[in-house]
Amino acid sequence: MNELRIGDLSVKLPIVQGGMGVGVSLSGLASAVANEGGVGIISAVGIGMNEPHYRKNFKESNKIALRKEIRKARSKTNGIIGVNLMLAITDFENLLKVALEEKVDVVIIGAGLPIKVPEMIGLSYLDKTKTKFIPKVSSARAAKIIFQQWSEKYDRVPDAVIVEGPLAGGHLGFKMKEVIEPTISLSSIIEEIIPIIKIYELKFGKEIPVIAGGGIYTGQDVYDIMALGAKGVKMGTRFVTTYECDVSEKFKQVYLSSASRDITTIQSPVGLPGRVISNEFVKQIQAGNQKPVNCPWKCLKTCDYKKVQFCIADALFNAAKGNFSGGFAFAGTNAYRAEEIITVKETIEQIKEEFFQEEIHAEADKVFRCCG
Repeated sequence: MNELRIGDLSVKLPIVQGGMGVGVSLSGLASAVANEGGVGIISAVGIGMNEPHYRKNFKESNKIALRKEIRKARSKTNGIIGVNLMLAITDFENLLKVALEEKVDVVIIGAGLPIKVPEMIGLSYLDKTKTKFIPKVSSARAAKIIFQQWSEKYDRVPDAVIVEGPLAGGHLGFKMKEVIEPTISLSSIIEEIIPIIKIYELKFGKEIPVIAGGGIYTGQDVYDIMALGAKGVKMGTRFVTTYECDVSEKFKQVYLSSASRDITTIQSPVGLPGRVISNEFVKQIQAGNQKPVNCPWKCLKTCDYKKVQFCIADALFNAAKGNFSGGFAFAGTNAYRAEEIITVKETIEQIKEEFFQEEIHAEADKVFRCCG
């Protein structure tokens, strides 16, 4: 695998670990991936729910917890560490400020179009910071809007872009029918987005890597998508069943015991469809049953807690702690393929070997076609 370059960052392993919340990817998983040469990502959403007084002061708890996790990760690795932020959360700016104060290597921004982020940060600060900014999009159109706006208004562009297809876990930037029966493939989005990004590479005289995610599970998947022009991949689901992943053992066992028929979708209070592993809680949601919501905060801009069917933050936090009577696990479409809990190092070695085998097969095919 070729290294991934994001500005002046050299990523030895072109894998960005997916930011999974609530409490799935924290300092443990992020530092382990970073130690293997990839980009380790801490998910900031609902991160304060691990703090003792989060119900009294949720936003302050989020800031405290994010700072702690970044520093914990830094104490365990000299590798590349980043933070995943949702534009849809009400304390986005607060958490972005913490991430920048802690000088994380990358900030990934999803769940919305980060058109005004340069204004939030300040253009003079942007000129000085070494933190790289990476929007996460689900279409070429979204990427074009972001890059066009940044270019025209601020005379700069993001440092990379993550393209997430409809097979990903968690909240998805597609309509429900596009998730249930995907007619749009990750590969088609990648092929559409690369020429758009090339325009801005030429304009600003720098490489802007396209990173592909959503359904990337094996080294063969990595090889195939990089053959189309992606410079790196984002992988989340495969890292859940590692010792270093920050969730409870019960959460990991849910992955191990799942079958392909268990991977299903729900409509989230965020206003987006979500891919999950089915359980009784999920079945009740799908049946239309109401789960009591007593919201002491408003963590999502798009959530009307007086009308929503359930609290997404509570459901995900409960699951991370192993309480599946009150929650569920987000998961990518390939979650059922997990067979055992192993280390991050072993996981990456498997991915490398799978990639290498696919590379050999591809070269053999070339020789066969050439020489017959």
